[in-house]
Amino acid sequence: MSNTQARLPQPMGSPLFERSRELGEASEHTALKARKVSFAWEETPLHWIPGDPFTTHTINVLHLLLPAGERWFVHVYKQVLPYIEDDRLREDVIGFIGQEAMHAQAHDEVLPHLKEQGLDPAPYLAQVDWLFEKLLGDRTLPPGRARKWWLYERVALIAAIEHYTAFLGDWVLNAESLDRKGADPTMLDLLRWHGAEEVEHRSVAFELFLHVDGNYSRRVRTWATAFSALVFLWQRGARFFMANDPTLDDGKASWSEFLAKGRQGMLPTAGAMARSIPRYLARDYHPSREGSTAQAVAYLASSPAALAAEAREKGTAPDQGKPSEKGAA
Repeated sequence: MSNTQARLPQPMGSPLFERSRELGEASEHTALKARKVSFAWEETPLHWIPGDPFTTHTINVLHLLLPAGERWFVHVYKQVLPYIEDDRLREDVIGFIGQEAMHAQAHDEVLPHLKEQGLDPAPYLAQVDWLFEKLLGDRTLPPGRARKWWLYERVALIAAIEHYTAFLGDWVLNAESLDRKGADPTMLDLLRWHGAEEVEHRSVAFELFLHVDGNYSRRVRTWATAFSALVFLWQRGARFFMANDPTLDDGKASWSEFLAKGRQGMLPTAGAMARSIPRYLARDYHPSREGSTAQAVAYLASSPAALAAEAREKGTAPDQGKPSEKGAA
């Protein structure tokens, strides 16, 4: 793939975009919809993985990173919609926007519960908001090439980030160690509902990047930026939670404990994360090779929160708008 070809939009009919489309169809393409879930957190303990504050807080970082990041995704994608020349891709992007907005809302709703339990995330959230709103936000640029460059740069960043959200979604759908440890079922449903939707829409961000740009050097550059930022923010968030946990006298987060929890199946392993890097950087990469659409759809068909959302939408929920039982609304 030459850089000249990669910089051009990849409309329906181009070999690069059509190959991507073929791979997407092979992964059982599904129509994307936002599931308007709701969760009741009153019975969820501070350490929702019993006896394991480190894993609890390492995963809790999702509640801090994702809302700001996913609102940023939505903002950027609304700007790129006019550049989409393929009808099905446009439909997928609109479905993606709806799902990401719902993800942000669902994780946002965990934060008051954490604050009630003595963990006020405001100081860390301010740093995350600065990253997405200021550093990666809109810039005052002249119309034309400069403005389009910054838009495409952010589209590529989202594609790189989505590689890792799909990786994490696939991991949590298969993380049986969390069940064996007695993790809180409501929190597991939130994580697996979200993870399943990340797997379900895992191809959209990359296919959008290919469609509007596809430049390989940009893909490599933005991957490096996204990966470095995610590692930095995640370890910073875990340390913040451990240091501010009111039940811990000297809470600390360490790389050695992260590696140990990975070996126990409580967190993704360092080896699995390392192996994901060359896959994304391969010239023939496509997200359909990551995770299973069938597994994701199967979980979404059984998720208590997703089932309750569907019942409310159909008007068959027993008490619409209020949680009727733990893990459902």
